[in-house]
Amino acid sequence: LKDIEFIRSYYYNKLEVTRFDSNVGRYVGYTEFGVKQADYFNSIPSLIASEAARRETYCLHNIGNW
Repeated sequence: LKDIEFIRSYYYNKLEVTRFDSNVGRYVGYTEFGVKQADYFNSIPSLIASEAARRETYCLHNIGNW
Protein backbone atom coordinates (compact mmCIF):
# COMPACT_ATOMS: atom_id res chain seq x y z
CA LEU A 1 0.00 0.00 0.00
CA LYS A 2 2.97 2.34 0.36
CA ASP A 3 3.57 2.29 -3.41
CA ILE A 4 0.15 3.74 -4.22
CA GLU A 5 0.21 7.33 -5.36
CA PHE A 6 -2.37 9.81 -6.56
CA ILE A 7 -1.41 11.84 -9.63
CA ARG A 8 -3.44 14.66 -11.16
CA SER A 9 -2.05 15.97 -14.43
CA TYR A 10 -3.11 18.95 -16.50
CA TYR A 11 -2.48 18.86 -20.24
CA TYR A 12 -2.66 21.42 -23.00
CA ASN A 13 -2.25 20.45 -26.63
CA LYS A 14 -1.12 16.92 -25.63
CA LEU A 15 1.69 18.34 -23.49
CA GLU A 16 1.73 17.86 -19.74
CA VAL A 17 1.79 21.30 -18.16
CA THR A 18 1.34 20.70 -14.42
CA ARG A 19 1.16 17.66 -12.15
CA PHE A 20 0.26 16.96 -8.54
CA ASP A 21 1.94 13.85 -7.16
CA SER A 22 0.96 12.62 -3.70
CA ASN A 23 4.50 11.35 -3.09
CA VAL A 24 5.95 14.79 -3.77
CA GLY A 25 3.11 16.57 -1.96
CA ARG A 26 2.93 19.58 -4.24
CA TYR A 27 2.35 20.66 -7.82
CA VAL A 28 5.23 20.61 -10.28
CA GLY A 29 5.29 22.55 -13.55
CA TYR A 30 6.80 21.18 -16.76
CA THR A 31 6.46 24.23 -19.01
CA GLU A 32 6.96 27.95 -18.43
CA PHE A 33 3.23 28.42 -17.92
CA GLY A 34 3.05 25.22 -15.87
CA VAL A 35 5.68 26.48 -13.43
CA LYS A 36 3.64 29.66 -12.86
CA GLN A 37 0.50 27.60 -12.46
CA ALA A 38 2.21 25.23 -10.01
CA ASP A 39 3.50 28.16 -7.94
CA TYR A 40 -0.03 29.53 -7.73
CA PHE A 41 -1.55 26.15 -6.80
CA ASN A 42 1.16 25.54 -4.18
CA SER A 43 0.37 28.89 -2.57
CA ILE A 44 -3.12 27.63 -1.61
CA PRO A 45 -2.71 25.36 1.46
CA SER A 46 -6.30 24.09 1.35
CA LEU A 47 -5.86 22.93 -2.25
CA ILE A 48 -2.66 21.04 -1.40
CA ALA A 49 -4.33 19.44 1.62
CA SER A 50 -7.37 18.34 -0.40
CA GLU A 51 -5.23 16.89 -3.19
CA ALA A 52 -3.05 15.04 -0.68
CA ALA A 53 -6.18 13.62 1.00
CA ARG A 54 -7.37 12.18 -2.32
CA ARG A 55 -4.80 9.40 -2.00
CA GLU A 56 -6.61 8.11 1.08
CA THR A 57 -10.15 8.88 -0.05
CA TYR A 58 -9.85 7.66 -3.63
CA CYS A 59 -6.87 5.35 -4.07
CA LEU A 60 -6.72 3.49 -0.78
CA HIS A 61 -10.51 3.33 -0.52
CA ASN A 62 -10.80 1.56 -3.88
CA ILE A 63 -7.85 -0.82 -3.55
CA GLY A 64 -10.15 -3.68 -2.53
CA ASN A 65 -12.30 -3.17 -5.63
CA TRP A 66 -9.47 -3.87 -8.06
